[in-house]
Amino acid sequence: MVLGGGVGVGGGCVGGAWVTGAGVESNGVVRNRLALPLTVITGPATDNEVGQVYIQTGLGLPAHNARRDAAGLLSVVRAAIDVWSRDSGRADHGPGPGAGAGDVQHQRVRVRRIAKMKQPGKDWRNHCYAAGNPGNILLIGFKNPNLKAWTGKTLADVAALRGTSPEEAAIDLVIEDDAGVRAIYFLMSQENIRKGIAQPWVSFGSDAESPAPEGVFLKSNPHPRAYGNFARMLRKYVREEKVISLQEAVRRLTSLPATNLKIDRRGFLQPGYFADFVVFDPNTVSDHATFEKPHQYSTGVSDVFVNGVQVLRDGEHTGAKPGRVVRGPGYRVPARAGSLPAE
Repeated sequence: MVLGGGVGVGGGCVGGAWVTGAGVESNGVVRNRLALPLTVITGPATDNEVGQVYIQTGLGLPAHNARRDAAGLLSVVRAAIDVWSRDSGRADHGPGPGAGAGDVQHQRVRVRRIAKMKQPGKDWRNHCYAAGNPGNILLIGFKNPNLKAWTGKTLADVAALRGTSPEEAAIDLVIEDDAGVRAIYFLMSQENIRKGIAQPWVSFGSDAESPAPEGVFLKSNPHPRAYGNFARMLRKYVREEKVISLQEAVRRLTSLPATNLKIDRRGFLQPGYFADFVVFDPNTVSDHATFEKPHQYSTGVSDVFVNGVQVLRDGEHTGAKPGRVVRGPGYRVPARAGSLPAE
């Protein structure tokens, strides 16, 4: 099977189209008041909340969804206790160095935050509450080398080993890691994932990085979608569960996102287009990355060509690196010197 013109999704205003993100774990309402075609990037909705994204164009303009198909939400533990501006008077929510680490140690602030962690977030996303219990919060990455031994353990595990409550453990980890703890929250439902995949206007993408199962990458655990997002789609939802056909999956992995984002001469196998294509066996393509062991490559892909150059041959990298920056129609060459040329 040949899959042509794979395209990733990004963000921002792209030549007359608007690309935006919507929280997957809360009710999202996106109203397009820009009179522009709209693409909303989300993941699966949750069972805990309605979790649907309503798209209102008002002008009959195109609206699309670029979906990250995974069963766990990747975030930081600080998001589970993110009440900084309420207790410290600051408006910043970014995971900058030391943000909130000093005042969270104050006992009165700590008590207030623990109380809020046990309630649904009214104007903030309480991932800890939505996950249901601390056993559904998997810790996957730390900046502090002294904490890396906790990688792969749940918040419930850490709390038990430290002899403290899960809420206290979360706050302590945020302090000890300078607000940088990365975690996966298990709060999504397979039923909702299948509902999203079945929608013909939903395209597929991934915002994961591209690590390798070696060296520095092994010091933390990525979300398994980093290694298996698209192979999982083809194995689980196409071959095994038959939520959509193989042809439809290929369309929504290639030509649909390329068309939505107006990427020039990408997404189709036809004369005059850039030769980006993947050769895979639809009967064997499979993902192997798990939340416990995410550093595992997918299998079933034999050959990959990028810009007409073969980069994967019989499952092995050729050493070629023909990739280039792909820009949308809204790109303008910066005035500063040294910028990359437009495609």
